[in-house]
Amino acid sequence: MCGIAGIVALNATAEPPSRAALLRMAAALSHRGPDESGVYRDRRAGLAHTRLSVIDLSTGQQPLADTGDTTWIVFNGEIFNYVELREQLTALGHRFRTRSDTEVIVHAYRAWGVAAFERLNGQWALAIWDSLTGRLVLSRDRFGICPLHLCEHAGRLHFASEVKAIFAADPAIPRAFDPAGIDQTFTLWTVVPPQGVFQGVKELTPGHVRIYDNGSVREHAFWKPCYPEIADQAHGTFTGSLDDAVDEVRSALQAATALRMVKADVPVGCYLSGGLDSSLVAMLGRRFAGAPFQTFSLRFADAEYDETRYQRLVASASGGEHHEVMVSRGDIAEVFPDVIRHAERPILRTAPAPLFLLSRLVREHGIKVVLTGEGADEMFAGYDLFREGKVRRFWGRQPASARRARLLERLYPYLSRSPVKQQAMARQFFGHDIHAFGAPGFAHDTRWRTTSAIKRLFSAGMHAEAARHDVVADLLGRLPEEFPRWGPLAQDQYLEIRTLMSGYLLSSQGDRMLMAHSVEGRFPFLDDRLVALANSLPPDYKLRILDEKHVLKRVAKSIVPAEVVARKKQPYRAPNALCFTGDGAPAYVREALSETALRAANVFDPNSVARLLDKCAAKTGDGDLSNSDNMALVGVLSTQLLHQQFVASRPSSAHAVDLRIDVDHLHREEVLV
Repeated sequence: MCGIAGIVALNATAEPPSRAALLRMAAALSHRGPDESGVYRDRRAGLAHTRLSVIDLSTGQQPLADTGDTTWIVFNGEIFNYVELREQLTALGHRFRTRSDTEVIVHAYRAWGVAAFERLNGQWALAIWDSLTGRLVLSRDRFGICPLHLCEHAGRLHFASEVKAIFAADPAIPRAFDPAGIDQTFTLWTVVPPQGVFQGVKELTPGHVRIYDNGSVREHAFWKPCYPEIADQAHGTFTGSLDDAVDEVRSALQAATALRMVKADVPVGCYLSGGLDSSLVAMLGRRFAGAPFQTFSLRFADAEYDETRYQRLVASASGGEHHEVMVSRGDIAEVFPDVIRHAERPILRTAPAPLFLLSRLVREHGIKVVLTGEGADEMFAGYDLFREGKVRRFWGRQPASARRARLLERLYPYLSRSPVKQQAMARQFFGHDIHAFGAPGFAHDTRWRTTSAIKRLFSAGMHAEAARHDVVADLLGRLPEEFPRWGPLAQDQYLEIRTLMSGYLLSSQGDRMLMAHSVEGRFPFLDDRLVALANSLPPDYKLRILDEKHVLKRVAKSIVPAEVVARKKQPYRAPNALCFTGDGAPAYVREALSETALRAANVFDPNSVARLLDKCAAKTGDGDLSNSDNMALVGVLSTQLLHQQFVASRPSSAHAVDLRIDVDHLHREEVLV
């Protein structure tokens, strides 16, 4: 992974890009690419790049051009089928100067235009500038693993991997929260691209290409998810038996893991949570490791969240070198401001903080790349949300049935404050709008209602802004044309991927925490071939009655220790609000949640926040905070820290930039004049 940025004049009257601005953008992204930096500039466009060297360490510096030095690229990510694409392009007469996947993208674009992105298997955010035609092409991978933010200001487009680079480029760019982005976050847990958190700053939608062509702008999806339609639900579009599916999933996962292990010129390690997904990836990754294999795990001082036993079991079975970091509530509180600075958005859970500490451990051991099990729950129906949706739909067909309602007791067994423990309250909560079991978003409705309850803390101004639109209606109004023809599980999977996976798990918990310490994450379960296979399977191969990830468990039986396969699912979680309460709470918490700071941000009502703080403080001893109060305090604190760091003050970019590539056509013309 790397950092990319750029400035492009959108009309003839706009000022050319400033070299100083490009250097500031690169400096702001130095953590994403500490190995090398480069800039390119002409009268219309400026590109900046910071490199984390993983493939072709000796060449492949960026910005990189085609052989004619007219088409330039800055690229963040990895293309895992670049060798095969290079062979195809060589047969078409293309000649290469490097061994990098970056150069393959440039030639693929020259050969196939924007259709080239359909051929890429990987993770990326990129910008291609054609200096002859004045065309800028932006593209982002199918699931949004790599970030790309956009901001049009004063006739110029600013784009970057992170918002802090856009704000560093030009002090005249306004810095303020976008109420629509805040409202989305406190409904869906995240913004959904193109919506952003800051006014005027958007995100390129995953799976999309956006083209700026001398005053015109157009955008389209180069990839869309495909699921079996309702008429094919019994068998999906996969024609084989369950045993056949096990064989094909095993083969596809092995191939995906092998690609991500061998397509690197540096050692590749692996995150190991102790759950099924990361254990599968770790055991398979060990097979393809060309050097001593290293695994990395989180331990928690709070026993409720700790999975050490299973982590060590898999680490021992893999035979690799295992590393652990112990995380306490105090550790989470200590790094939380840094977590928000890198996440660049409000978060409702502290879960990214331990992952921030884990990526630091990875870097300390000299590893630049790690595999993770992210994506398995979304592709193979592993979440309780999918089970909950199935139970509620079954109950909704006979809403008076007490027997069907008792299936709720099968949900959330790992939560100390499980929402199903008190049956009367559970039936009231999960039975809300139970007759609407066929409506889009039905399975997600309980989460969205719970999250939206935090809006009780909004200020009067934010309440007024939020009332101007309906977040859920807006989301459901932009569903794919095919959505009504998909089965219920496919609909639930699509919404989970579109919202929580892309905007939170791959961003706040993924890329941003990894790249904070210059570590690249790779995701075998998000491989193109494996995703297409998973989407084609019959629903009951994935969610068999209430057995989640059924086909994946069968795959794991011959690979992963039996105890891990048989264990009850325990999603990754971390201590939340209680990290910030009590006598040991850091001073920044009081400052961020003071009446002065709250009124300055004008997102939350100071009196409502004060009552929440009192309630949380009273619970510090017994730790018995509700899910809603946990999310509320973390959400308020993270938003306030974000305001302090990005709105009330300008993000710093004081790092020096050591340029390996420095192409300045504009300066050359100025000298000649």
